[in-house]
Amino acid sequence: MIIEFAGVDVEAAMKSVAALTASWGYPPEPAPTPEPATSPESKGVDPVAVASLIVSIPSAMLAVADIADRIHKRRRAAELIERARQLRTQQGAARLVCGDRSVDLATLTSDQLLDLIADEPTAT
Repeated sequence: MIIEFAGVDVEAAMKSVAALTASWGYPPEPAPTPEPATSPESKGVDPVAVASLIVSIPSAMLAVADIADRIHKRRRAAELIERARQLRTQQGAARLVCGDRSVDLATLTSDQLLDLIADEPTAT
């Protein structure tokens, strides 16, 4: 059995319980000494962890590049949509023709415009 103590006077509580268990005929066991989390002999590099880190770096770089590209395109799309809204106030219209349909640019958000452009088949 292990008894843990917490509180203000842990030392006194430990002595009290040790005296009680000694009266029962059980000698008190020494308190366990905490082992260090890492021993000097166990320092090293896990080759699997290093390999997985190296393999994940290119995909992380690609994800960051994709996000940066998307942010840049969103700004340009927002500028285009804002220009379409200005044209609408001047009794003009700017429409985006996508395949078999036409969409008013002033009603789109930046993300909707980028999604429409991404869905468009590339011209070869």
